[in-house]
Amino acid sequence: MSLNVDIQSKLGAFELDVQLRTKAGTTVVFGRSGSGKTSLINAIAGLTTPDQGRIAFRDTVLFDAQSGVHVPSHQRRIGYVFQNARLFPHLSVSQNLDFGARFAKEPLSVAERRQMIDTLGIEALLNRRIAALSGGEQQRVALGRALLSVPRLLLMDEPLAALDTARKQEILPYFERLHAQGGPPMIYVTHDMSEIVRLADNILVLRDGRSVVGGTVEDVLADPANVKLIGVQDAGALVQGIISGHEADGLSTIDLSAGQLHVPKIGAPVGAKVRMRIRAQDVILSVSEPKDLSSQNILRARITEIQTGEGPSVAIALRTGSDRLLARITRRALAQMQLEVGQEVWAVLKANAVPPSAIARSENNGVVA
Repeated sequence: MSLNVDIQSKLGAFELDVQLRTKAGTTVVFGRSGSGKTSLINAIAGLTTPDQGRIAFRDTVLFDAQSGVHVPSHQRRIGYVFQNARLFPHLSVSQNLDFGARFAKEPLSVAERRQMIDTLGIEALLNRRIAALSGGEQQRVALGRALLSVPRLLLMDEPLAALDTARKQEILPYFERLHAQGGPPMIYVTHDMSEIVRLADNILVLRDGRSVVGGTVEDVLADPANVKLIGVQDAGALVQGIISGHEADGLSTIDLSAGQLHVPKIGAPVGAKVRMRIRAQDVILSVSEPKDLSSQNILRARITEIQTGEGPSVAIALRTGSDRLLARITRRALAQMQLEVGQEVWAVLKANAVPPSAIARSENNGVVA
């Protein structure tokens, strides 16, 4: 994708100073409310003008304060899906889609348009008015309108934030399918970790208007130094596995590089590749091999890093086979167990510690439904 952003802006008392470098796939911009996420993508879209800096996409400079370049928003060929769909209420679904197509440099063919409509599952909605649609349906139409402009880049500003859990689960597979079928690269703003698991290839974390860490989602989430940035409740590593069985007792078995996990049944076939988030707070450590436990998820691991902070907890990075885990334990436990880097330990977690919402199918380095 090759999007390069280095911008600075002063918005009242708020200062934005962000650097973003992405190459391919979906990049999630993550941070707490007020961290500058929307300000960043508004600048990329051309809806606001930074005070200083430069924005370039592929071989096109979109903004350069020093040379006075500022490509107007409608000429940037960037699609934008807002938190609220922002559809035209006086037009039908089909007419809203047609509006997006007006901005395409090379409009989709009839067959391509039909395929996009089928991918988003909106064919039955084409003749409806916007007021007759659910929130999830409106967001699918908004995504379709953006795609019909044939954008080089797609910006998504917390597109699921206004939806309840049921509607989120309804629309997420469409985003995943778009990603898997080679849709345009995406910059996806969210503070929801389940969306990161299912969509992200790369991640940029913002705090107080500044970019503080970025990289592949696996590297950023597995780094114990980032626990406070992500949030102690959400912090955890991603692991890859293959479903090897679905059991009669309601559990699915996932083969990892160094063992197996048993988790609540997954709606995917045996042989499917999956990506899972295992929260640091759900990992228990033992210096001897645990026996006679209710949990059957026990993985042998090696400590690769111990990150201490000012609070009572420490973050411990683990390597188990080719996978990485994080564990969060107290300073007291660290001292009592005499843990140190390089030590072999056992990581224990309950089956319910990896709910279906923390698991996504993974194919070709992307995530699909």
